[in-house]
Amino acid sequence: MLGSQVEKGINPLSDLISDEIYDLLESRSLINEKSVRDYQIRRKFKDMRANDVGASEAIDILRNEHPYLQFDTIRKIVYQIHK
Repeated sequence: MLGSQVEKGINPLSDLISDEIYDLLESRSLINEKSVRDYQIRRKFKDMRANDVGASEAIDILRNEHPYLQFDTIRKIVYQIHK
């Protein structure tokens, strides 16, 4: 299920690492697709909030993109505190 969200050959972390490094990590199975998905969700949420989209509406939009995730799951992802 996660594999369909992270397209092969496309670097979803291009703002963090180069395509070459991503391809190398992916070829060695060192990419955690769930973590990449969560990063993308947090980034989209942050962008929507910066464009004056309400938090609940932003989460609803993300739920439409990831229908297998519950509202509370997305809320936990976007408000997760990084240590």
